[in-house]
Amino acid sequence: MSEAAADRTFLQGAHALAEAAVRAGCRFYCGYPMTPSTEILEYMARRLPEVDGVFLNAESEIEAIHMVWGAAGAGTRAMTASTTNGIALMQEALAEMALARIPAVVVNMGRGQGDYFQSTRGGGHGSHPPIVLSPSSAQEAVDAGYRAFAMADRWRHPVLVLGDFLLSHTAEAVSLAPPPEAGEPRPPLDWITDGARGRPPRLLTPLGMRSSAAPDPERGPAVDTARPMIEAVERMERIAAREVRFEAEGLEDAALVVAAFGTLGRFARHAARKARREGLRIGLLRPYTLVPFPSAAFRHVAERGIPIAVWENNAGQMVDDVRLAVAGRAPVHFVGGISMDPAGFGIGPAVDADDLLRRLRDVYPREGAGR
Repeated sequence: MSEAAADRTFLQGAHALAEAAVRAGCRFYCGYPMTPSTEILEYMARRLPEVDGVFLNAESEIEAIHMVWGAAGAGTRAMTASTTNGIALMQEALAEMALARIPAVVVNMGRGQGDYFQSTRGGGHGSHPPIVLSPSSAQEAVDAGYRAFAMADRWRHPVLVLGDFLLSHTAEAVSLAPPPEAGEPRPPLDWITDGARGRPPRLLTPLGMRSSAAPDPERGPAVDTARPMIEAVERMERIAAREVRFEAEGLEDAALVVAAFGTLGRFARHAARKARREGLRIGLLRPYTLVPFPSAAFRHVAERGIPIAVWENNAGQMVDDVRLAVAGRAPVHFVGGISMDPAGFGIGPAVDADDLLRRLRDVYPREGAGR
């Protein structure tokens, strides 16, 4: 057996992500069971005690996210996971964690792809969404388990990993080796709440508890509540300059580009390659970071006049970000839709590469059109 083969193991996506998180140094997990995120909770319940970590089964998602806030605020790498409705209950905390600069990891193992807006549009309130990663395979789930903690520490900002039922339950051979950037040492923890003996107290709050003017003798220090919001927006600009990631294939001569995120990106890749064998010049553009969104990549495609077909398992959500990036430079076609099985897990009949290829043929530029 080769060394590369010996390094590989067979895991479903939820377990692959959880194991990578443990290897990345996660030592606190608090969550509430909700399929298909329950597999992460069950794995952490067994695994964390083996590495002297702490696992707690919370009584609600609200309790879970705030326990994670507390653990991360004390310097522990901490994580929670939930699904759709449970993530909805965490939205206020996610927004305030961005303002308070809490570097925790949250996994939204959704069912279909209806949580795109929920994940990318501010985390509840304000102008400061979490960083959002969208793995498409069990191997990318491993990478996300490492990468999410590295990004959270690098920026002191919450990171959300957006998956789905297929990612959670599909088992594949994976390497558990970390991606290169995940090996960076943790930045100094000179902000954590570890007691104030011998130094001024530290505050982790979304309210901007700092002096913005000379203290009033009667009222004490003034509070600049706008400053954390402004800093969060400025931080997101720096994040966008460094952390954008996407997969691109066949863009050089494409007459049409299909865009998809998450596990649907794998179906889209297969459909694009199959189209090539039929003589259709279809390329692929799959965002891996949803926040920051790879707007420049879509803009470059549109500047060449190439139409873009957006495929999602929802009524059209990421398509809004594509249209914003394209800004009318080229046609944008929505070829997705809601396709669920009877249990509502987002694996209905339209989640199929051949069905997608049929839709792509319908919007493929006719002779003399497009490029």
